[in-house]
Amino acid sequence: MMAPGRRSSTFTRLLRHGFTDPSAAERLLDGPELSPVRNDPFLLEALAATADPDLALHGLVRLVEAQSGPAARRELLDTLIAAKPLRDRLLGVLGASAALADHLARHPRDWEALVTYEPRDLHPGVEEFERGLAEAADPVSLRVSYRRCLLSIAARDVCGTTDVAETAAELADLATATLRAALGLARAAAPDDAALCRLAVIAMGKCGGHELNYVSDVDVIFVGEAVEGADEAKALRAATKLASHMMRICSETTVEGSIWPVDANLRPEGRNGPLVRTLSSHLAYYQRWAKTWEFQALLKARPVAGDLELGADYVAAVEPMVWKAAERENFVVDVQNMRRRVVENIPVSEVERELKLGPGGLRDVEFAVQLLQLVHGRADGSLRSGTTLDALQALATGGYIGRADAVQLDAAYRFLRSMEHRIQLYRLRRTHLVPEDETDLRRLGRSLGLRTDPVAELGREWKRHASVVRRLHEKLFYRPLLDAVAQLAPGETRLSPEAARERLVALGYADPASALRHLEALASGVSRKAAIQRTLLPVLLGWFADSADPDAGLLNFRKVSDALGKTPWYLRLLRDEGAAAENLARVLSAGRLAPDLLMRAPEAVALLGDGDGGGLEPRGRALLEQEILAAVRRADGAVQAVAAARGVRRRELFRIAAADIVGSYGTEAQPVEADQGALVDLVGGAVSDLTAATLSGTLRAVVREGWGDTLPTRFAVIGMGRFGGHELGYGSDADVLFVHEPRDGVDEREAAEAANKVVSEMRRLLQIPSADPPLLVDADLRPEGKSGPLVRTVKSYAAYYRRWSLAWESQALLRAEVVAGDEELGSRFLELADPLRYPAGGLAEEAVREIRRLKARMESERLPRGADPKLHTKLGPGGLSDVEWTVQLIQMRHGATHPGLRTTRTRAALTAARDAGLIPQEEAATLDEAWVLATRVRNAVMLVRGRAGDTFPSDPRELVAVGRYLGYGPGRVGDMLDDYRRTARRARTVVDELFYAG
Repeated sequence: MMAPGRRSSTFTRLLRHGFTDPSAAERLLDGPELSPVRNDPFLLEALAATADPDLALHGLVRLVEAQSGPAARRELLDTLIAAKPLRDRLLGVLGASAALADHLARHPRDWEALVTYEPRDLHPGVEEFERGLAEAADPVSLRVSYRRCLLSIAARDVCGTTDVAETAAELADLATATLRAALGLARAAAPDDAALCRLAVIAMGKCGGHELNYVSDVDVIFVGEAVEGADEAKALRAATKLASHMMRICSETTVEGSIWPVDANLRPEGRNGPLVRTLSSHLAYYQRWAKTWEFQALLKARPVAGDLELGADYVAAVEPMVWKAAERENFVVDVQNMRRRVVENIPVSEVERELKLGPGGLRDVEFAVQLLQLVHGRADGSLRSGTTLDALQALATGGYIGRADAVQLDAAYRFLRSMEHRIQLYRLRRTHLVPEDETDLRRLGRSLGLRTDPVAELGREWKRHASVVRRLHEKLFYRPLLDAVAQLAPGETRLSPEAARERLVALGYADPASALRHLEALASGVSRKAAIQRTLLPVLLGWFADSADPDAGLLNFRKVSDALGKTPWYLRLLRDEGAAAENLARVLSAGRLAPDLLMRAPEAVALLGDGDGGGLEPRGRALLEQEILAAVRRADGAVQAVAAARGVRRRELFRIAAADIVGSYGTEAQPVEADQGALVDLVGGAVSDLTAATLSGTLRAVVREGWGDTLPTRFAVIGMGRFGGHELGYGSDADVLFVHEPRDGVDEREAAEAANKVVSEMRRLLQIPSADPPLLVDADLRPEGKSGPLVRTVKSYAAYYRRWSLAWESQALLRAEVVAGDEELGSRFLELADPLRYPAGGLAEEAVREIRRLKARMESERLPRGADPKLHTKLGPGGLSDVEWTVQLIQMRHGATHPGLRTTRTRAALTAARDAGLIPQEEAATLDEAWVLATRVRNAVMLVRGRAGDTFPSDPRELVAVGRYLGYGPGRVGDMLDDYRRTARRARTVVDELFYAG
């Protein structure tokens, strides 16, 4: 008797052989079912070789129990021990598939299907499977026969007799035989219908591509024709009945389960279209209405059942259209949209486990291969295979992708498909999710030959292969383009110039000839510079192609590289700092403004890195003033000093624009900024701080040159409008008022002359034509407008406002803030302004009416002729003016009693009004959303066009670029415009209630 606490030698041996529950396994081995073979060494070794020894042993016991009697049990066990092929096949299946173990338990003689081991059995085709299904007389027996055939496929698979591609082909052949058998049953059930029509079943998807999974929808298209002399309408109704019955035979659940769903949704018009069409009807649809993805799907079309001659006619008729799909105007956009939709529809909780659709998954391989086929298969018939791995090999043979890349992609695809097969085989359920349970992961890892530490090894291998797929998916289109122009890599077959041109067109490049010239200039030669750029360009080309203007991105990259290519740090930055290259690609292809700013001083590209260059975080006003004032001190004269200040401004405008673009587009390292208001605040605050620092430096330079250290009069600059509100855009003028006060003992006339000279000189120096963008200083909001003096003393302002001020001038003072010069003087001006902008007792009704009249007149008179009011971001309904005037009216009415309203910033005032209960929360959110969106549109227009605008561009490419900045992918310009109109319309409803009726 064994001492308590000690384990038996059998327990230890089972543990060593891979059993996770040795106690249960020991009981099963000691049971009566396996008593004749419990001590056989071959049995234990065979169980240990399976994916899950515990599962295999349990399934074997169930199978033995299910035999009809002692003689049948003895026959099974004797054969199992004597025949190694059966032992490996049967136990391999039982250790990998609980579902097939269930089938064997229900049909205990089906194990005999695994006994035969003849060469012809190693690779059966459609004919062999048809023989295996021949006895099926109804849907139930068809399922039993199907599972018996599936059993043999799984046995060859788990034993390594067939590889993953051969297994997928066998599954497709079994599906073909099954569709033929099901159609035969349907025809037998309705012979009159069968006599009226010809019906062809076209396999699509993985079945059509001869690469089916264990459990997958079988995609089909039906083509019908009337037999000679039959009425076409009646024939189509008959064909539809036959097709529907065939689908039910395969799809419906019986006591033996189902086979698989037959899915006909790839047909013209999808589920809304007729199930069966004539060949001419199919062709009419494809010629007139079909979308790009439908031609991509037809790559895999293959006649498999029914009237094979009609099926062949169908394939021959649609094939020319398939190979012209890449010439369609929206080819790239359609394809990109389809791939994005697939990824976007994956639940967030499943993305990391999604083997098929996730990044680095099977669909990435299939997608890339199919795109390359569509682009190059027009001229090269060798690429026209529906099977992914065959097409991949053909692409490598033809030189459309590198041989090494093809080998890596082939290995990754085979590994991922093997994972998919083993996951589905376990329960025979349609799934593409990698399991989370450790037992399932262990079985999966062992089934793939990972035996040392199956779970950890599986995780590493999966991530490695997925990483290869992600990398090569990005690279596949672009590397061969470089090989075509660089004329290096002897021995490699390269794309011809024409093939390279076709690929660039497919990627969205409007001028492929110029693009090829740029690539040749960048990548040719044996220099270190060319070698590094050949490494960078594949990924950069992908990022450019993902933008609205790939041509501009590539051209701008060439310009920057020509300027900086000999600078050691430039290429090192792009190569070694992960963020820099993608940031640069996004910035160079997002529009004109940022590249223009960069070209004037290309060394600013250092800002795009994540090292010591400062990064893209906008700098605060104090740091900006410190740098600009230091540059002014070092300069020789005001002209040079202001030129230095403008140089800093240009560099910092680039930094702000780049941060805005990266935040709006997102990169691999930095996702898209979810809070659009935060991007608006970033740009408005940063540009306003930069403008204030530039004015401070310019003021210092002018005073120093004209008067030395001290100006005869104290002088302050008051920011107004968007400047004072910290809401400047890239193309905004600086609205200001100028205030001065003579110093003690200085004549007022002398002081006024000095102040006016300062203003005149500041404005002149900031607009001198140069490589740096001008800063326009606008003082038209001053008393008396353009007719009034440019500069006034505080007393003069006070006298004017006391006697002549109109309501709109008090309203304008809501934005007043000191931005440069004498702080104390500026503060006194603001003290003067406070009673005007926040009147005690609120705003008089006459003043309210005056503001409303002025707003109404502005809407009717100032809107540009021909402009669409609903899309005008400033003056249109629900635009910036609507929101700002509504908020400002509330500030003037209630600012005296609600301190939170005393701010120059629109969004802050809106929040304060909401918090004070002056605006309902929902209405405040509506106004904020509209204001943020309108501001974003204006910023986008400036970034894209390089010049300011208040409405959406009319140029289609510029409009797409604005959409990309706003987060709308290719093909969604209409959605963008609809969303803007809807947002503005909702805001206008609130404005009508609060501004005009409130």
